[in-house]
Amino acid sequence: MGNNSIKPTKRKKPLGRPKKYNIDKDQLFKLAKYNLTNIEISDIIGCDESLLVKNYSEYLTKGRAELKKRLRQAQIDLALSGNAVMLIWLGKQILGQAEKADIQLNRPIQEIEYLEI
Repeated sequence: MGNNSIKPTKRKKPLGRPKKYNIDKDQLFKLAKYNLTNIEISDIIGCDESLLVKNYSEYLTKGRAELKKRLRQAQIDLALSGNAVMLIWLGKQILGQAEKADIQLNRPIQEIEYLEI
């Protein structure tokens, strides 16, 4: 019996079509950090929006999350520095606080006269 083993051939070219865009992930993250829309980012980078959503949504999500974190941090710092308006607003948003509505009727409902038209 002879040696009938088949040797795998080395592929010289990569499979598939070459990538058309070389997108800088750091730039993508920074643009998302300024809350630019996907369309605005794709216009700046020069690619299709669907490419961003399909292949780089992680960077878009992380950039927008970073913006939200920084905004919350700035709001809390402002409130803790004594800004009464921000203290009230954050109390309502985060702590569920509300202004008490005290409604008093001048007359009981039974005394209201209805007009027939």
